[in-house]
Amino acid sequence: MKSELNELAAFAIVATERSFTRAAARLGVTQSALSHTIRGLERRLELQLLARTTKSVTPTSAGAALLMSLSPALEQIDRALNEVRIARDRPAGRLRIAVSKSAAVLVLLPKLPAFAAAYPEVVLDVSTSTGVVDLVGGGFDAGIQLEEFIQKDMIAMRVTQELRLAAVASPGYFATRSPPLNPRDLSAHNCIGLRLPGGPYRWEFEKDGACVATTVTGSLVVDDTSLAINGALAGLGIALAYEEQVSGYIDQGKLIRVLEDWSPSFPGFFIYYPDRRHQSAALSALIRTLRLP
Repeated sequence: MKSELNELAAFAIVATERSFTRAAARLGVTQSALSHTIRGLERRLELQLLARTTKSVTPTSAGAALLMSLSPALEQIDRALNEVRIARDRPAGRLRIAVSKSAAVLVLLPKLPAFAAAYPEVVLDVSTSTGVVDLVGGGFDAGIQLEEFIQKDMIAMRVTQELRLAAVASPGYFATRSPPLNPRDLSAHNCIGLRLPGGPYRWEFEKDGACVATTVTGSLVVDDTSLAINGALAGLGIALAYEEQVSGYIDQGKLIRVLEDWSPSFPGFFIYYPDRRHQSAALSALIRTLRLP
């Protein structure tokens, strides 16, 4: 197929220029090589496409008919290639991004207004999911996720500082209960569970080198920290979420933080993508917008 397209394109240029000399110059090949290509095409088609003399080259009736049919298709291919080159050089087109629900809120949404204003020709097509995502198999250009959920063969760039989790509940919840002083005290509390693709998330804590992972129980299990926060605000129990998500509620007195001295920091969110030698301008623009200075 590639060989036939090359031959047809070469024929179209010779037929249009009506000169092997000018056509060879446009194609950057020798006249003899170009003549050999055309003879091969004619031999395969068993038709003479070009009438040649020492002074001129003219399409035969068969060659003229072929050129008339070829020209629109070759022009369409040329337009398609130009569009691809534009996508390479100028941020434009659709960019498919797979992000965790928390990353969408903490990382993507705050930067979207500036990105949209700077790159109005880019359409961000965002899908939210929890856990590991097969970017290549899913047809995604990039993803935003915690480091532990990123496939090892991806290129990853940090887009947040280190994060901490915060255990919180409403003042109303603690009105009749004592706040937990140790992660093991959570067994006596109604906790809002967080479900991951691999199963329930075991709440992890650390203090003075001692690590504790506990499986909490309660009347509500969700798959997103935003839902857990809403449950905590409604007085349903203790929720675990990112500090950035609950700091405003804590300052307003709507939530009370517990076990703060047991909350270690961990690597934050990263934008990640396959190792591509030729990266689109749209993806490069998104990476520049999101990555840390």
